[in-house]
Amino acid sequence: MPDFRTLDDIGDISGKRVLVRVDLNVPVKDGAVSDATRIERVAPTILELADKGAKVILLAHFGRPKGAPDPAQSLAPIARATATLLSRDVAFAEDCVGEAAAAAVAALPDGGILLLENTRFHAGEEKNDPDFARALAANGDIYVNDAFSAAHRAHASTEGLAHLLPAFAGRTMQEELLALEKGLGKPARPVVAIVGGAKVSTKIDLLMNLVTRVDALVIGGGMANTFLAARGTNVGKSLCEHDLAATAKQIMIEAATAGCAIVLPVDGVVAKEFKAGAPSETVDVGSVPADGMILDVGPRTVATIVEWIDRAATLVWNGPLGAFEIAPFDAATVAAAQEAAKQTREGRLVSVAGGGDTVAALNHAGVADDFTYVSTAGGAFLEWMEGKALPGVEALKA
Repeated sequence: MPDFRTLDDIGDISGKRVLVRVDLNVPVKDGAVSDATRIERVAPTILELADKGAKVILLAHFGRPKGAPDPAQSLAPIARATATLLSRDVAFAEDCVGEAAAAAVAALPDGGILLLENTRFHAGEEKNDPDFARALAANGDIYVNDAFSAAHRAHASTEGLAHLLPAFAGRTMQEELLALEKGLGKPARPVVAIVGGAKVSTKIDLLMNLVTRVDALVIGGGMANTFLAARGTNVGKSLCEHDLAATAKQIMIEAATAGCAIVLPVDGVVAKEFKAGAPSETVDVGSVPADGMILDVGPRTVATIVEWIDRAATLVWNGPLGAFEIAPFDAATVAAAQEAAKQTREGRLVSVAGGGDTVAALNHAGVADDFTYVSTAGGAFLEWMEGKALPGVEALKA
């Protein structure tokens, strides 16, 4: 049983005003939504509540308007896109509090859906101002949070409201939290983590947390070069944070103490420039030319990573193994992702992945739908992997 209340615990909501925090911070181009993934993710919660007769009132942010109205960051176009995707009418209010919001809520029929204007048009949102939270709560009887991707922020609509109204997790939040519990909370072992990306500096807390919680940590991407350099390997012109050598060494010491295997590249795909069609070669990591850049891990390293994936019962993944945007430097990420997907499909692996580049990489490999769970929550997913408490989640706990 989860330690938070879900829609299964909500009871009769016919005619009730349900404030639903969703993440509709979607890309918009020329006034139209160009990627509706986040709207699709919250559709089940919205439709379930509406079909049970609730007055569904959506709270969301868009962009960074800095606490003041900005027509360029209005949610109006997203209301239209939401209506299209849901095949339902979605009303829109020009404010999320005050007379405009109250009038729109009063006009909403049972089973109706209303999107209130950008919560970040008010400075009280990001400050988690109690008065602003109370103004939001005035339009609701029940609060549902279905925005895990904003749960790492202690804002009025993500944290403050949960203390003012009966609070529940929406279906997407519920699915995400249960998947993450399988990933690192109470995982089946062995647990393997793959962490890639450009820089160690952005993932120090993540790496320090993982080495105490997983059985093996595979390090790829540009950050692997920092670890190699810390061990005295010449990485040529590769992306490398030489000033973090001591940090990399400390992470390796912490891993050894915790009994966590660190898996670093033993070979790499090297080129003199990062562009499509650039000549490349595969070399041992100890033989990188002075003018060469490691842009992907090599086939021997991939074979080792595949062995760890096959050995694992749980896999947690954040960040690509190489510069996957350009072939042939996508080969390692694609190979590892496809192996993880295969093991997952065959029921031998629980695979949880997240982070912007990770989602793009898994989509590139054609396997995102085969993983147990792929989180679209960037910052919140990263903070969860770092072992940090997420205010929006903590506020939902029973």
